[in-house]
Amino acid sequence: MSLGRTAVVLGGSIAGLCAAGALAPHFDQVMVLERDDLPADAEHRRGVPQSKHPHFLLNSGRRAISELFPGFEEELIAAGGLHLMPSMDAAYLEGAGWASRKRSSMTMVYSSRILIERVLRDKVREVSNVVIREGVSVRGIETVHGGTARGRVTGVIFATAAGEERMDADLVVDAMGRGSSVSDWLVAAGWPEVPVQSLDAKVTYTSRWYDLPAPEDRPASWWWQHLVIMPTQDKGDHPPEHEFLVNFFPIEGGRTIACMGSWGIDMPRTAEDFVASAERVRAPLFAAAMAECEPVSDVHLTRSTGNKWRRYDRLPEVPSGIAFIGDAICAFNPFYAQGISSAAGSALTLRAHLEAATVSGRPLDQRFFRRFLADQRTGLKVPWGMAMARDRGYECATGTETLPSWQRKLLAAMTWPAFNLIVGAAREDAVVDEHFARVFNLDESLGDMLKSPRVLAGLLRYQVNSVLGRRKVPSGFDPREDPPATDWTPGVAGARAEMADAR
Repeated sequence: MSLGRTAVVLGGSIAGLCAAGALAPHFDQVMVLERDDLPADAEHRRGVPQSKHPHFLLNSGRRAISELFPGFEEELIAAGGLHLMPSMDAAYLEGAGWASRKRSSMTMVYSSRILIERVLRDKVREVSNVVIREGVSVRGIETVHGGTARGRVTGVIFATAAGEERMDADLVVDAMGRGSSVSDWLVAAGWPEVPVQSLDAKVTYTSRWYDLPAPEDRPASWWWQHLVIMPTQDKGDHPPEHEFLVNFFPIEGGRTIACMGSWGIDMPRTAEDFVASAERVRAPLFAAAMAECEPVSDVHLTRSTGNKWRRYDRLPEVPSGIAFIGDAICAFNPFYAQGISSAAGSALTLRAHLEAATVSGRPLDQRFFRRFLADQRTGLKVPWGMAMARDRGYECATGTETLPSWQRKLLAAMTWPAFNLIVGAAREDAVVDEHFARVFNLDESLGDMLKSPRVLAGLLRYQVNSVLGRRKVPSGFDPREDPPATDWTPGVAGARAEMADAR
């Protein structure tokens, strides 16, 4: 049974495409309105400036997209995406030094944002009742009874090269990102202003794309494919670049994205400054790796990184006829790689509610949208809480969610020790590792992880063993040297002998 003739999605980026997949089984036609002319291949476009930076596709996101579009993951890998195990394939520089390699429960698919979108567009175009209209600029929404219990969005107004058009809709999905004007249009139609939670930790990041050397021409020490350099935990004097979070991020086509980011520090904008800054980060391997590669892009800088949650669920009368997906409702600091997965998760939640309405025959009334917003809120609390746990600790942060000075200082003092404890314990305890992987991939909240008696026991055991000098897996290898290639997975030949040597 169809829930209506037409559903309209505002925006054809990842959030909008996921929403189209959720809507397609329940409406006769799904119309996606996109401002850009969409490329046939994996190419950058004006509406997605962040495509120039690394994008992690977390497990929750890749699983959600694959549920909406079966075969997505396989096609992404066939198109060049890399299926890797970060604990084995990434060189990771934490506070004290290089971490050890070791098998873990987490794998990831690495690719560029533009490849993810291209594969996803191809999947959407296979759905017979979804139409993508390109070169369309959405100008407004049509409503009735704004701000009342009967208030509803009934259609959209948009402009094309031929002029202005109106389209009736049984359901509208706002997927227009951080800059969406829908909340302003709702106010103009009679709804009160939407409450907004915000926290901007002044994150800036800058990236440049490189061609990697052919595999046979790479240095013998390059066992790794992904290079991560965490900010220093040293409180003494050091160059600003030691505060950078650095990625040398592998993507399809034998390319990599070199990326540096920081909280509240000016970042390089030119190629010359980019290389100079890279040479001052706290591991020389980053600049050395860049020098082995061929740059193929300019330097791209992004400042639009604040966390922002439009709390439509807190309106006295939520509008019917409209749902909100992706950054249009909740945008995160991109450092934490939560945006794609959160958007795909919200689309899955919407699909579940539409399926329930189809089975029950209930209308898409205010009760439906209030229930959806409540369920969506539950899913968004997990990534939002993770972003707050880190960004609230920075003195430069502004917004509604900032903390009093004493709380901020306490959080800042606790963050690194807690992180080090969890990461260290995860290397030695399979249960802690599994829970930590779930938290990283947005399948579990940090609070729920820390409620597990088994996890708490693992953390305590690791802390005691650390004090007694009984760690099973070494760490803290000299950041000025190449990261060690030894596999410290239990049972791997030679690991115990090298552990003895390390002591």
